[in-house]
Amino acid sequence: MLYSHTTPEQKRIRLRELLGSGSIQQFPGAFNPLSARLIEEKGFAGVYISGAVLANDLGLPDIGLTTLTEVATRAGQIARMTELPAIVDVDTGFGEPMNVARTVQELENAGLAGCHIEDQFNPKRCGHLDGKNVVDLDTATKRIRAAADARRDPNFLIMARTDIRATDGLEAAQERAVALVEAGADAIFPEAMKDLGEFKAIREAVDVPILANMTEFGKSPLFTVDQLQAVGVNMVIYPVTLLRSAMGAAERTLETIKADGTQEAQVESMLTRARLYDLVDYEAYNRFDTGVFNFQIPGKN
Repeated sequence: MLYSHTTPEQKRIRLRELLGSGSIQQFPGAFNPLSARLIEEKGFAGVYISGAVLANDLGLPDIGLTTLTEVATRAGQIARMTELPAIVDVDTGFGEPMNVARTVQELENAGLAGCHIEDQFNPKRCGHLDGKNVVDLDTATKRIRAAADARRDPNFLIMARTDIRATDGLEAAQERAVALVEAGADAIFPEAMKDLGEFKAIREAVDVPILANMTEFGKSPLFTVDQLQAVGVNMVIYPVTLLRSAMGAAERTLETIKADGTQEAQVESMLTRARLYDLVDYEAYNRFDTGVFNFQIPGKN
């Protein structure tokens, strides 16, 4: 009802099991708590929370303008609504290594199952835009080492994202992935791979789970789960897909209202009142209220 029945500790164990299962896991991106529940109902393995989506939802570009408080609060609101493990994008960790350490502990407190931390300069850029810059190896590994040392739950997943492919090439991405694993990363997120062969090259470089980012309009083609599993990818995310879908529908509905003077033409494509009530578990709250307030007024003495 108000929160998931599965504890954060149980979700973290589940995430580890999923990544070690030998089967690729799909984590669609939730843009709000209710969409996380929809992801769960549709049978997906977990929930992804994109830093770009959190920024865009505030009307901001994805250039490192959000704060730890904003990200941890919203990510926690999303994570509490689902029995699935949720991982969150924390950009560069919100500061120096000590800030990264605090970030991990705040995310643990918020109920997340894991996070990924990238090796870009701050302010960062969307991983699928040109003009990115990455930090040196020492800085990148210090971030990951600080994150791994700070976690209190050993099952909280520390994933290292590297954007170095865009600036220094594939071989550099392989070398950095190895170094990030040696620094304590439990998984690797190689951003903006050009083709399946590049994912396979990262797979051959490290023996930890790797992630593929299947974002629309990006540098990577939209490969299927079967194609990605064939080259050894363990997890695939669709970070902005639901936000883009929802905003596209909202724009079309507003245009219809403006043109027709009514939303009637769009009603058929909307989520019904009954379905919305089902998603928010309206009936459970009703039963709870009935049980709490089910009392009799005593008669007069």
